Amino acid sequence: MLPGRRGGQVEALFTSRAGGVSTGPYAGLNLGVHVGDEPAAVAANRSRLAAGLGLTDDRVRYLDQVHGTEVVEVTTPLDDAPPSADASVTRQTDVALAVLVADCTPLLLADPEAGVIGAAHAGRLGMLSGVVPATVAAMRDLGARHVQAIVGPSICGRCYAVPADLRDAAAAAHPEAAARTWIGTPAIDVAAGVVAQLADLGVATRWVPGCAREENDLYSHRRDGVTGRYAGVIVRRES
Repeated sequence: MLPGRRGGQVEALFTSRAGGVSTGPYAGLNLGVHVGDEPAAVAANRSRLAAGLGLTDDRVRYLDQVHGTEVVEVTTPLDDAPPSADASVTRQTDVALAVLVADCTPLLLADPEAGVIGAAHAGRLGMLSGVVPATVAAMRDLGARHVQAIVGPSICGRCYAVPADLRDAAAAAHPEAAARTWIGTPAIDVAAGVVAQLADLGVATRWVPGCAREENDLYSHRRDGVTGRYAGVIVRRES
């Protein structure tokens, strides 16, 4: 919980597989509608998350994520067609912003005093293309001045093996993103790149430890192939 003197309090969390009704490769609290899970199970899981936040289902805002840099401002509760974007920002209270991941980096941001929150899905492509600075810029356009960030668990650099040319391209853009696997082969640490970008933007950051591929209570596409999605979720409460 992040307190704000004028803008209310902010609650930020990262889900896991615990507490859901999905079965098979999606077992647990799968929140992704696009991965092949039973729609009724995903709907039940999303309802459980909303209820845990004290919200109705329509006040948890998901996105149609496309590994890009588009940022949308949420001004009303979710309708039937989530926008194609990888980040969202809002000044609304009691509307939760959610991003779904299964190796990518979930990023939650807030300026509690200004009453602005944001959430971004940062995979390799989104991180390199600039979804992080785009989200911070969108928040500042809404009046944020002292943005804080929480970077959630994602696949670590030791587990995200890539061809050497992709590692080199990431290193050219953000040296902190260059990594090596457990066996010394080229890899990318997307979260390290995200944290470096936040530092460049002057954003105070807390990095929650954990590797999606190494921890069975998180969904990981690299580990399992067919799997569910966990979420980063942020909501601003009334003062």
